[in-house]
Parts: sequence; C-alpha cells; structure tokens
Amino acid sequence: MTDKKNAPVKEMPPLFGKKNYQLMIIGAIIIIIGMFLMSGGKNEDPNKFDYNLVYSTTRVTIAPITIILGLVIEIFAILKRPSV
Repeated sequence: MTDKKNAPVKEMPPLFGKKNYQLMIIGAIIIIIGMFLMSGGKNEDPNKFDYNLVYSTTRVTIAPITIILGLVIEIFAILKRPSV
C-alpha cells in the first residue's frame, strides 16, 4: 500500500505568464474602447430620429471591428504558451 500523504508534490508551472496577462489586459481595454465607440453620441431632440447619428460609420463599422480585434487578442493571449 502506498502512502499518499508522503508522496512528493510535483510543482506545476504557472498556467499563464506575464506576457499572457499583459495581452489579456490589452485585449480587454480594446474591447472596452469598442463598446464606448458603439455607445455613440446623444440626440439633441428626443422627438426627432436622426438616422446619421444612429447608423454612423463609427457605430456600425469601426466599433464592431474594434471589439472583434480585442476578442482575437484575448484568444491569442489565452492560447499563447508562457515563456518559462
């Protein structure tokens, strides 16, 4: 019978390295910037619909591309092997 209490404990390397965490933070910041870009501006008259304000290039094109770029950076940061 083996005694599991006295078995040597194997040291596990850290799951993520410093570079991984830095990339994750950068990706999160880029996603937050994309969310702010998507929120857009404020309509002056609440009774009037401003098509150009709601469907601007920033809200419809640039913001989603920014968010997707942030998600790609996050995926890369998770999958990148830590340098030990």
